Amino acid sequence: MTGLITDGPVLLDLDDDGVAHLRLNSPQSSNAVDVDNLKLLHEAVLRCHAEPDVRVVLLTGEGRNFCTGGDVKSFASKGEDLPQHLRSATAWLQIATGAMIQLKAPLIAAVQGFAAGGAGFGFVCAADLVIAADTAKFFSGAVRVGMAPDGGTTVTLAQIVGLRKALELLLTNPTLTAAEAYELGIVNRVVPEADLAEEALALARTIAAMPPLAVSATKRLVWGGVGASVDERFAEEARVVSELSGTSDSREGLAAVIERRTPTFTGR
Repeated sequence: MTGLITDGPVLLDLDDDGVAHLRLNSPQSSNAVDVDNLKLLHEAVLRCHAEPDVRVVLLTGEGRNFCTGGDVKSFASKGEDLPQHLRSATAWLQIATGAMIQLKAPLIAAVQGFAAGGAGFGFVCAADLVIAADTAKFFSGAVRVGMAPDGGTTVTLAQIVGLRKALELLLTNPTLTAAEAYELGIVNRVVPEADLAEEALALARTIAAMPPLAVSATKRLVWGGVGASVDERFAEEARVVSELSGTSDSREGLAAVIERRTPTFTGR
């Protein structure tokens, strides 16, 4: 992979299985975000967009916590300039989060410790799949400090848990355990904390072994279908199925079934 990021608050590398490892790397601040590292995160996501060998993106946070939201110490230091600073920070959070949602490859978030605020909780809600340590905690936290939710959570959380439950979570700001987040559908799987890295990588490799064009198309169909009726989506599904049927991967998949062998997918 060209353009690896090996130093700084955001790290990026690609393994031989097509899994891009995107790491928030500010453990001393619990991976809290500010304008500078949101810009770097956006840059890293764009590199994943541009790299054809990326089949899955695995998003993790170094240290005890996945991401605790905005850097409140940085915010407090702005004084009367805070509104202007937050306009910039919120814009970059939107840009970075939107780029994650628009990734062709699925994004898996692996969460330990706290996932909080428009960044931590927002990244979880924007991910395609989420695997959590059994000790993980989730909350929005915005209203409790006189702010409003951001990072897209007013939309993504409602899509996941429904309108009424989203309003309850965002207005009352409970701290959800991993088990509670699982029951609400916010996370897909809960595993022992010691097994999180291994389990998340295994899930990423499982998806990376699938035909990437079909995986990407499925992601886009599901995200694009939120709020639409089944009738509205029939035509788009048919178009995508027809398009995929002409790919080498589709022919390889059918041949592998007939020949009773493991397929090899190339993304073409």
